[in-house]
Amino acid sequence: MELRVLEYFLAVAREQNITAAAEFLHISQPALSTQLKNLEDELGKKLLIRGVKGSRKVLLTEEGMILRKRAEEIISLVNRTESEITRSDETIAGDVFIGAGETETVRLFAMIAKKLQKQYPLIRYHISSGNAEHVLEYLDKGLIDFGLLFIEIDPQKYEAIPLPLKDSWGVLMRNDSPLAQKQEIAPEDLWDKPLIVSHQKGDHHYLERWLRKKESELNIVATYNLIFNASLLVDEGLGYALCYDKLINTRGGNLCFRPFSPPLEANSFIVWKKYQVFSKAANLFLQYLKEMIKEEN
Repeated sequence: MELRVLEYFLAVAREQNITAAAEFLHISQPALSTQLKNLEDELGKKLLIRGVKGSRKVLLTEEGMILRKRAEEIISLVNRTESEITRSDETIAGDVFIGAGETETVRLFAMIAKKLQKQYPLIRYHISSGNAEHVLEYLDKGLIDFGLLFIEIDPQKYEAIPLPLKDSWGVLMRNDSPLAQKQEIAPEDLWDKPLIVSHQKGDHHYLERWLRKKESELNIVATYNLIFNASLLVDEGLGYALCYDKLINTRGGNLCFRPFSPPLEANSFIVWKKYQVFSKAANLFLQYLKEMIKEEN
């Protein structure tokens, strides 16, 4: 399986049209069709559904969707490897890849990047947002250098440094909600309320202990991955979202945030694979991060 053919396949998947993909790739339509047919023969699987509803539109089969995901990862990793190897030894430049969930702690990364920018303006930063499963998957595949996590990790596989910033839990709600009259929210305030909670597995243990209730005993009406989407559900009156503070701007809007009482804080860690060989840019970022943490302590 050649990289060139994977790029052809990705172009067809994106355009959903072989002729349009051929024009984008600057090759003939028959030549592209032949390459795709050879790829299907090589894998022994049908990847494309051609002539959807009598049109020239093509869709991916289930196997095609799997290949698209893997092909995107392969091309990304190849491009990143080429970039790191071909960078000049005289200039520190390159890319730093970070996976993180929605958290105020990302501000720490921004502070480090700003500090580095003055001396090393050719370093670029890429933030990939997702939950813990997403971040660990990308770490394992080498698609990111560092992950920001709130869960315990396997010390046999990963290195981790605790970060000085902590996220505080609370409730996002409408201004006209009954609980909005309170300055702090106690566990019993939520026992009979419709709740919108994160579907990240690690969060459930924190919340169950604080709420003093099992998940099955609560009225959970929805789960979320991105708090912005959850805020829309809250705004429409579906329920109360349990989340970190400072993620949604509530000034002048229909929503407000109230912290938990007693307080509940989440500890975060910067994580990377053991024996990871970093690019010069990523290694420099880690050095600055360690220095900033030492200053905070």
